[in-house]
Amino acid sequence: MMKAEAREEYLLALKNGQKEYREAKQNKHPLVLDEILPDGASETYVDVGLVEIPAERIIGVKSAGRITAFSPSFLPLLEPNTEFAAKWIDLCQANLEEGIRDPILCYEYLGDFYVQEGNKRVSVLRHFGAPRIPSMVRRVMPREDTPRTRAYLEFLEFFKATRVYELQFQTPGSYQKLASAMGRELGTEITEWERRTLRAYIQYFREAFAAEARKAPHLTWEEALLLWLEVYSFRDIGRLSADELQHTLASLLGDLEAIAREDAVEVSTEPVRDSGSIGSLLSRLILPMPEQVQVAFVHTLDTEVSAWIKGHDVGREYLEQQLGDQVQVRSYFHADSPQEADRLLDLAVEEGADVVFTTTPQLGRATTRAAIRHPRVRFLNCSVDVPYSSIRAYYGRIFEAKFITGAIAGAMANYDHIGYVGSYPIYGVPASINAFALGAQMTNPRARVDLRWSCLPGNAESEFISRGYEVISNRDVPIRGQSFADHGAYGTYLVGKEGILTPLASPIWDWGKFYEKVVRDILEGRWEHGKSHKALSFWWGMDSGVIDVELAPHLPDSIQYLAKVLRTGLKNGTIDPFARRIVAQDGSVKNPDGRPFTTDELLRMDWLCENITGSIPEYEEVLPLAQTTVRELGLHRERIPKEKEADAL
Repeated sequence: MMKAEAREEYLLALKNGQKEYREAKQNKHPLVLDEILPDGASETYVDVGLVEIPAERIIGVKSAGRITAFSPSFLPLLEPNTEFAAKWIDLCQANLEEGIRDPILCYEYLGDFYVQEGNKRVSVLRHFGAPRIPSMVRRVMPREDTPRTRAYLEFLEFFKATRVYELQFQTPGSYQKLASAMGRELGTEITEWERRTLRAYIQYFREAFAAEARKAPHLTWEEALLLWLEVYSFRDIGRLSADELQHTLASLLGDLEAIAREDAVEVSTEPVRDSGSIGSLLSRLILPMPEQVQVAFVHTLDTEVSAWIKGHDVGREYLEQQLGDQVQVRSYFHADSPQEADRLLDLAVEEGADVVFTTTPQLGRATTRAAIRHPRVRFLNCSVDVPYSSIRAYYGRIFEAKFITGAIAGAMANYDHIGYVGSYPIYGVPASINAFALGAQMTNPRARVDLRWSCLPGNAESEFISRGYEVISNRDVPIRGQSFADHGAYGTYLVGKEGILTPLASPIWDWGKFYEKVVRDILEGRWEHGKSHKALSFWWGMDSGVIDVELAPHLPDSIQYLAKVLRTGLKNGTIDPFARRIVAQDGSVKNPDGRPFTTDELLRMDWLCENITGSIPEYEEVLPLAQTTVRELGLHRERIPKEKEADAL
C-alpha cells in the first residue's frame, strides 16, 4: 500500500515540478555552484559539521550532474517509468514509513546551499514541506570584498553563537543591530532553548510579513524585521498575537517602504500656500471642515527645567492667542521613558486630540507607535529627516540665523579668534557651524572659529573664557522677545573683564508660527489626507518666521544695519550662505561653481570649513546623555550599533 501511495506522491510532485519549470523565466533547474564561484584562485573550505539547514535555502548543486532531473526547487521532472522515478519512489516510501534520517552532504556559499550528495532526499523532503533538512555542511569562504561579503562575515560570527541559518542580511551592521535588539553581544552563545525561541520568533514574524508582503514588493522579510525593530522591541514579537503582529506590519508597511528607499524623506522647506485651485476648492466642499481642532503637546520634560520645552510652550500660547475658540489645547509633561511616552500619547488621544505634537527627537519612535495605534490622529515630531511616513517631522533651518550671528561675531572679534560651542553631531548642525564660520569670514577674512562641543566631557565655555576668547557663540535662545542674557550664556556674546558676558545676538525659534500654520491648514482643509510611501519633514527657515535673530539693543548701528540687510536677503532668497566657493578643512573645494546646495547636502553635511579648528565627534565620544539624540539624528546613524536592549530571548 505504501508503494502505491509513494507513486501517487511522485505523480503529484512531478506535476508541480513541471508547472514550476514552465513558469520559470530564467533558471529552470537548480543552480550550479561550480558555475557561480568566481574564477581565479582556489577556494578556501571550512567543515561546519552536522546542521539542520533551511530547506528553502537549498538552491542548487555542487556540480552540474543531473540537474535536468529537477525543477529549481528540486521537484522531479522525469517521467514515472524512469530509473530516477523508481529511486525517488523508494525514498518516498521510506519517508512515509519511518522518515528519512540520513543527512545530505552540501556546500554552503554566502548563506545558500548546494547539494553534493542527496539530491533525491532533498526532492522528497521539499515535496513534503520539510522546513529544515539535516546536512553535513562544508562552507566555501568568499574572497571578494563587497558589502554583501562583509555582511556575510558578520553572519559567521552570528552563526557561531546561534547555529541559525534562517537569517541572511545583505547589509553590513545588520547582525550587530539584531543581536543588540535581542539583548546580546554579537558573539554571545545562546542555549538550545533560546535557539528554539529565536527560530520560533523568526517563523512567526515571517508568516505575518508573508500576509502583507505584496504591499511591500521591494522589501525582504529580513529587511522588514530589522526596520520593524526600529519601532518595536524584539520581545514584542513573542508578546503580540498573530493578528496584532500582522496589524503592526500592515500599519508600518508604508514606513518600511519609505525607509528602504534611497529618497526616503521628502523635505518641505517652506510653508505651502493655498493655490486656490479647483481641486483644492472641491476638497473643501467634499470634506467637512472642523470648527475646532483638539491639539496636544507631549514633552519629555517641563518648562521649569528645560528652556527648549519652554520655547515650545510659548509657541502653544501663541497658537491659542491666534486661533481662540478654534483650538483647544492640552499639554502633557515628563514623557521621559518609552512606557510613559506610550501612556501619555494614548491619554492625549483618549482625551480627544486630533493632532499631537511631540517636541523632542527622543519621542520619535513612541510617536510612530502611537500613529500605528491611532491612524485617524495626526502626529508630528520635532526632529528632522525622520524616515517614517506615519508621522511628520518638523524643525528649523537654524543655519540661516547662524550666518548672521557669525557675521556679527567676525566684526566684533578684535583678536580674530571666536569660540563656538556645538550641540550634537546630528543632521543640520555642521551646516550651522559652517554658516557661522562663513559669516565670520565675510566680515573678517582672518577670523578663526575654534569649535568645542557641549556633548563632550568638560566645560567648553569655561575653557574659552580661561583662554581669553573675546567672542563666544553658545546655545540658541528658544524664546522670542526675552533677553537671552537672563538665561545665562545664550547666543553670541562678548566676554568682558572678570568674565562678564554681554549679549550681541542669537538665533531664536518661534514655534508658534509653525503651530498656527499647521492647525490653520487642518481647519481650512489643506492638510493632506492619507499615507504616502515617502516620509515628509518640514524644515522651515527665516522666510516662514519660525527662525529669526534677536539683536542686542546696544549693538553698534553699523552692525545692526548689516544684520538687518542679511536678514532681508535670507528671507527673500537673494542671499544664500553656501552659494559660493568653499574650501573645507582638508583643502578640498566643496562648491567650485557657487551653486545653491540641495536640502540633502545641507542636512547631511559632515565636513567643516577651512577656517574652523576642531572636528565632529564620533558617537562613542559623546556623553551618555547625548547618545540617545545622536542615535536618532546622528550624521552617520546607520553606522551606530543598535542600543543593546534587555535580554529578549
